[in-house]
Amino acid sequence: MKWLVATLIDKRTETASASTLVFEVDGWPGHKPGQHVDVRLTAEDGYSAQRSYSMATPAHGNTVVLTIQTVDDGEVSPYLTGVLEIGEQIELRGPVGGWFVWDSSDRAPVLLIAGGSGIVPLMAMIRTRVQAERKTPFRLVYSVRSEAELMYAAELRALSGGIEVSVRYTRQAPDGYRGRLGRLTDTDIAEAGWPPDFAPKCFVCGPTRFVETVADILVSAGHLPPRIKTERFGP
Repeated sequence: MKWLVATLIDKRTETASASTLVFEVDGWPGHKPGQHVDVRLTAEDGYSAQRSYSMATPAHGNTVVLTIQTVDDGEVSPYLTGVLEIGEQIELRGPVGGWFVWDSSDRAPVLLIAGGSGIVPLMAMIRTRVQAERKTPFRLVYSVRSEAELMYAAELRALSGGIEVSVRYTRQAPDGYRGRLGRLTDTDIAEAGWPPDFAPKCFVCGPTRFVETVADILVSAGHLPPRIKTERFGP
């Protein structure tokens, strides 16, 4: 892989702390849902910083779409979400990763479990599924602190045709929410996910502790470890 020049052509707000950035990347080779890219910023004095971000949409020509959660004391995310303007350029390298990807030709039902901004690569899978001819059954369990931090809210509410979405709130729930407030439990996953005897492909993405907990729950429930794919971030 080599570094490619990426030009920002659109930017939109997802939440108060997250933005979606659309880049045009000359020479982009395409990607699979679930893969990510490396982003490199270089200052005038030669100092550079590099971070990895998941792509939020299926492959479409030379377009790369990233949804980025701003880390207040970060070196890269505050610049991308708050400083970078339409028409300006950065460097991208990718696509990266061949394990945490969904193949739309796979007939197995799919269980997606996201914690916070871990929804981003799973959203690429959902959007790929919407475009696919084969309507593979999908279930998404999305754990988020509050409604204000819910990414892609309108799009998730509009999903249908064999894609089921269950949102669980950990700190503050909106009016009318009838679920339990708190972190995901084995009961939550059993009620909103697929049973092990359906042999679903499971994709789990989020903070490290969240991913480890959910993966343990899935294995304890009887899901086979080779069918559980995880992607994590943070310490």
